Amino acid sequence: MVSARRLRRIRFALLLGALALFALLYAPQPVLPQLAGEYGLSPGAAALLVSAATLGLAVSAIPLGTLSEAVGRRRTMITTLVVAEVLGLALPWVHSFALMVALRLVQGAAVAGLAAVATAYLADETGGVRLGTTVGLYVAGTTIGGMTGRLLGGVVGDFWGWSGGVLAVALLAAVCTVAFVALLPPEQHHHRQPLRWAPLLGGLGAALRDPGLYPPYLVAALGMGSFVTVYNVLGFRITAPPLLVPPALAALAFLAYAAGTATSALAGRAADRWGRVRVLLTSLAVTVAGLLVMLPDSVPMILLGLVVFTGGFFGAHSVANGWVGTRASKQARGQASALYQLAYYGGSSVGGVLGGIAYGTWGWPGMTVLLTTWLALAATAVLLAPQHQPTPHLPPLS
Repeated sequence: MVSARRLRRIRFALLLGALALFALLYAPQPVLPQLAGEYGLSPGAAALLVSAATLGLAVSAIPLGTLSEAVGRRRTMITTLVVAEVLGLALPWVHSFALMVALRLVQGAAVAGLAAVATAYLADETGGVRLGTTVGLYVAGTTIGGMTGRLLGGVVGDFWGWSGGVLAVALLAAVCTVAFVALLPPEQHHHRQPLRWAPLLGGLGAALRDPGLYPPYLVAALGMGSFVTVYNVLGFRITAPPLLVPPALAALAFLAYAAGTATSALAGRAADRWGRVRVLLTSLAVTVAGLLVMLPDSVPMILLGLVVFTGGFFGAHSVANGWVGTRASKQARGQASALYQLAYYGGSSVGGVLGGIAYGTWGWPGMTVLLTTWLALAATAVLLAPQHQPTPHLPPLS
């Protein structure tokens, strides 16, 4: 059984690592309107700075998740997060948009080392003890990073330009990265595998063959595609007529992330108590409700809907992420976690572009129809999910 002290240390370290990861990953998002103005870009083109990073993360999740089986989860997470931080500090000094997109692609590939491995590390090192709660706290860290990074970048960017905003976020992430490296305990329960293709690909095949893992993969892809679309275009909507909100005040909309911080932890505990399907469907319904509340051209209604939408999404993400950790077999746990991240960030990359195009073509109402359809498809997959467990739950490690 994992000790209470070690469990607290693991939780706090992963929370700080998640904060750094998400602050870096979405650093340009609050200053996309400034970047679009400086480089003469459409909302969809400016969003490439976000989509490039999430694309890099998506394509690197499985290779780095697989590599972690051989070199160790802690080493993988620390090395890749440090590389991402170095690139984050370099980005504000680059003034070629094409080069910025290229650097963001590499940075996204780097942070995959933490994103793809964290859930597997948690499952191994906690022995499954209160995993829903622990994963919920990790996801809460992602929401704190997303909120703090976007808020800091948006406010600083309004006064010192987009480069000042991105640099401020990188400095915040640097502090969290140093603390993460210092606090994260070495593995005690992960047995490294030689870097041979047969067993590693066998784990990937096992993760792909389990139909019970596909519903959380779809929730990840369609939910994250919807989420990143809303936050990519939100600044364009509320700073343009008829709302004309100043950029510094528009950045305050990212305080809605606080709702995700609360609901991710609460949903994890609720899933442990009442079942993941029930809590996941409720969370998706709340997400759709938030979209509908945001339809009127009213700043108070948009902010209210954004809080509801964000809370619902992160509740769904927390439960779906924990679903993968408990469902996958021990041999496939790392690869299943990596596949979840592939779906999550692949959905962010592709969905962010498609949603931006929908907004540019049909406006906010047309975009809402598209996102509601995506979320309904995710809910249908959850309803049709097989409920049997193919392998027994692992007992707590002692």
